[in-house]
Amino acid sequence: MIIQKTREEIELMRESALVVSKTLGMLAKEVKPGVTTLYLDKLAEEFIREQGAIPGFLGLYDFPNTLCMSPNSQVVHGIPNNTPLVEGDIISIDCGAIKNEFYGDHAYTFPVGEIAPETQRLLDITKESLYVGIREFKVGNRVGDVGYAIQQFTEKNGYGVVRELVGHGLGKTMHEDPEMPNYGRRGRGKKFVEGMVVAIEPMTNMGTHKIRQHRDGWTITTLDNKPSAHFEHDVAIVDGKPELLSTFQYIYEALGIESDEENEFRQQPIVL
Repeated sequence: MIIQKTREEIELMRESALVVSKTLGMLAKEVKPGVTTLYLDKLAEEFIREQGAIPGFLGLYDFPNTLCMSPNSQVVHGIPNNTPLVEGDIISIDCGAIKNEFYGDHAYTFPVGEIAPETQRLLDITKESLYVGIREFKVGNRVGDVGYAIQQFTEKNGYGVVRELVGHGLGKTMHEDPEMPNYGRRGRGKKFVEGMVVAIEPMTNMGTHKIRQHRDGWTITTLDNKPSAHFEHDVAIVDGKPELLSTFQYIYEALGIESDEENEFRQQPIVL
């Protein structure tokens, strides 16, 4: 069942999403060679609590940490550990937080130092595919329209679209209806209505779309061990159109990146 949110609830969810956005922005300065993912996880938990929120992943389905930290060939759900990051790695950081009883949940894949040009292209295309999908999240369209747009764009660029892992509705629980696959057929699936809030999150592999799950019950890697990227935003339908609740602007401010990629999805700018 799709749970539509009021304007007031959407604004509360924006606050939850921005806790995550600020956390990712704080981490952006810390992602560098020699740092461990467990150290980053500790920083994130402290930061989220300082903002009057609760880590959304910690204990969820018995997950042991605040962040899902997935380097290189890990797609999602990587468990933080004491292995240092090295120059040329990429690291997907997926973060959740609860504030005002609502969840925020989004993700960004960071380069660690200098990375190979072909790996940077994977990151660029995956992030662009996120916005390609968000454009289709509007009243009257359906789940398949978003998935189709992401899949066509991604496969046209030569990458594999993960099938087994999907985006989802978001609210007072982490995973609500509808599921939001990154593949599909136009005109299929549940219809989008005013007040829907979802997490759209393409997961894109440099090689095959196939994956495997590890014995820890969490870690998922590409079947061919080639790199995978993951970007995620929280999006609401407001006045029939997609409205971003999360932002990458805190990341960009930390890294000195200028971008207007989010402007078309905002009724008013983010004040940093």
